[in-house]
Amino acid sequence: MLTSMSNPFSVSEQSRIIEMAWEDRTPFEAIRNHFGLAESEVIKLMRCTLQPSSFRLWRKRVNGRKTKHLKRRQATVSRAYCPSQYKHRWVDQITYIKQSLKRNDRLNTNIQGATPAN
Repeated sequence: MLTSMSNPFSVSEQSRIIEMAWEDRTPFEAIRNHFGLAESEVIKLMRCTLQPSSFRLWRKRVNGRKTKHLKRRQATVSRAYCPSQYKHRWVDQITYIKQSLKRNDRLNTNIQGATPAN
């Protein structure tokens, strides 16, 4: 059983495993390929990490879901997420980049407009 003492994953890796386990279209095989965890180990990790009610909700959601297993899913499901799933992340990243560019432009303007000290 995965315990906090034997868990070899960083906090960010553990968070990503949990995120992938919650995603409807991400099969357990993808988690195994990325992190080397079998389905039973993912279940143990989720049991140790989630609150009991959240774990029960997740198990109820995952049981019988065809998209969580490559052999059971339809051939038309070719990706692990829906096209709009990560859209908010790109919007946040683009906003951050635009703000950084504006800040750099203001700094460059201030530097160019400053007179050299003698």
